[in-house]
Amino acid sequence: MASIPEDLKYSKEHEWVSGDVAAGSVVTVGITAHAAEALGDVVFVEAPAVGSEVTAGAVCGELESTKAVSELYSPVTGTVTEVNAGLENAPEQINAEPYGDGWIFKVELSAGAEDLLDAAGYADVSE
Repeated sequence: MASIPEDLKYSKEHEWVSGDVAAGSVVTVGITAHAAEALGDVVFVEAPAVGSEVTAGAVCGELESTKAVSELYSPVTGTVTEVNAGLENAPEQINAEPYGDGWIFKVELSAGAEDLLDAAGYADVSE
């Protein structure tokens, strides 16, 4: 299994969050290396639209791979401020750099996200 960055927060649905998880902050969201490996080669990303509202635990998009189509869940609640446009032409970045250029969208939090897991907690879930 790939290493789990210590500086991120995680959802049980295998998404990661980078940034301050307090209300009003803007965070970056992506899927974990574990999820990217399970999906296989990602060939299409349907991210939530800029300006749309996302809710923690709710479906907000889809990831299509050579194996299957998988729902994308938002790990946080708020308004989408940016979508990774680079994934439109290079969705494989999710597999190549899930914690880097493979980020999916950014959200301005309308509520705090205290229920996310730390790296150790996510390691227990992803085993």
